[in-house]
Amino acid sequence: MRAALAAACLCPVTLPSVPRSKSKRSRYTPPPAKKAPPSKLWVPATMFTMLIVGVLVIVANYLQLLPGGSAENRYLFVGLGLFTGGAILSTQLR
Repeated sequence: MRAALAAACLCPVTLPSVPRSKSKRSRYTPPPAKKAPPSKLWVPATMFTMLIVGVLVIVANYLQLLPGGSAENRYLFVGLGLFTGGAILSTQLR
């Protein structure tokens, strides 16, 4: 009798399989989004040129190296405009 009980306890217990949900079976999966193409070569070249030239104009204006003798607002605005243009181009870089 003990042998029968021991054999009964050692056998693996199998559980009935759970049926799959119908909503998970027929769910639509959209295709993955396409990646944007890389930037043209002129975008990073123009971006870095505008950033560097903008900083150089601002520094040269501060050091009074530009024509006019003293620091002038027009050079400051030109430098800030160039730097801002480079920053705007940096958002288009991929």
